[in-house]
Amino acid sequence: MTRILIVEDDADINQIFAKIMTKQGYEAVQAFSGSEAALRLFPNGEGKGRADKEFDLIILDLMIPGIPGEEILVRVREESDIPIIVVSARSALDDRVRFINLGADDYLVKPFEVEEVVARVNGALRRYRRNAGSKTGSSGQGRDDMGEQVIVHKNLVLNPEAREAKVCGHLLSLTVHEYDILYLLLQNPGKVYSRESLYEQVWQGGYYGEDNTVNVHVSNLRKKIAVFDEEEYIKTVWGIGFKIA
Repeated sequence: MTRILIVEDDADINQIFAKIMTKQGYEAVQAFSGSEAALRLFPNGEGKGRADKEFDLIILDLMIPGIPGEEILVRVREESDIPIIVVSARSALDDRVRFINLGADDYLVKPFEVEEVVARVNGALRRYRRNAGSKTGSSGQGRDDMGEQVIVHKNLVLNPEAREAKVCGHLLSLTVHEYDILYLLLQNPGKVYSRESLYEQVWQGGYYGEDNTVNVHVSNLRKKIAVFDEEEYIKTVWGIGFKIA
């Protein structure tokens, strides 16, 4: 059964989330502080991620007692690419961009509607599962040392079966959406994707033009690749969008 970890110190809100998840057929596991969440996520106390084995998605409030929500987000993202939906009363664009930069896959502003919670959770799970079992595209295919099919471009090797990307042999720590964008671009290296197209295909939602989400994720991808390789991998086509360089 799909297991959702709900990290929220407000007992009423936590219970609302739990009821919503249970009605969807998911198992809701509740934590009321950052410390309790850490115990569930990192039972060995060493900060080694087990969220990818124990949970399928995390709903994470930021303003929680004990270990801050921001720290929980960073620790999980260092070890796992499972979806994390941040919940906050802060609605400013700067806040949303900041936590997406830290690795959040979505940002839900309080107060929220039940239908919105369901749509965002189901969408995040659908994207994650789709990519976990995805196959390679038709361009730049090959096989790695283990015989698994991969997509190769310059010094970048993407393994869709393992949902891993390596540059010069170094494993990239990518969020779900960062991986989705990279995978989509690599499938069609000659195609220019508009921001609207990337948003609709990766987030599977409507694009309203003012959201800086796509730019933030592409910027993060470039930075993570640049740590290991100075080659250009994602090219900006001004006035249109992005393509593989």
